[in-house]
Amino acid sequence: MGTHNRLLRLGDATYLEVIAINPAAPPPGRSRWFDFDGLAPDAAPRLATWVVRTGDIQSTVTASREELGAIERMSRGTLSWRITVREDGTLPFDGVMPSLIEWDTDLHPCARLQDRGCRFVSIEAGHTAAARISRSLESICLVGRVAIAPAEWPHLTATVETPAGLRTL
Repeated sequence: MGTHNRLLRLGDATYLEVIAINPAAPPPGRSRWFDFDGLAPDAAPRLATWVVRTGDIQSTVTASREELGAIERMSRGTLSWRITVREDGTLPFDGVMPSLIEWDTDLHPCARLQDRGCRFVSIEAGHTAAARISRSLESICLVGRVAIAPAEWPHLTATVETPAGLRTL
């Protein structure tokens, strides 16, 4: 996808991924994931979306009330996975609805990351279609994973416990 990243372990099966277009990589010949091609060159960093692990991505996509994207095979180094990516690269409900991922390994990638004492606490979201998103989350058994409230504009807020105290993204 012509991107590069950095990961921060936030628990045994949770991590934060900072991802950006890699200017040294050739363009992928298709729309990039996470709506990178829709961002202005001077766009500020943002919490774009959340990604949820599933043990059966095909049945979860089928159960979803909303279109989450095609299931794409990806790999980086020794890791391989399947992830939902919309053809145009946009995020479902502006990133408030998660993408899905299924790792092709039993060992979660977090096991490879150094523990720096940071832990995921919560994620909250706002969207004009909060009720519709909530119904879609229910269809894929994700009720209670994120607090979604009606809002004038889409947004995500994550809280992380760090050695220096709580931080909000």
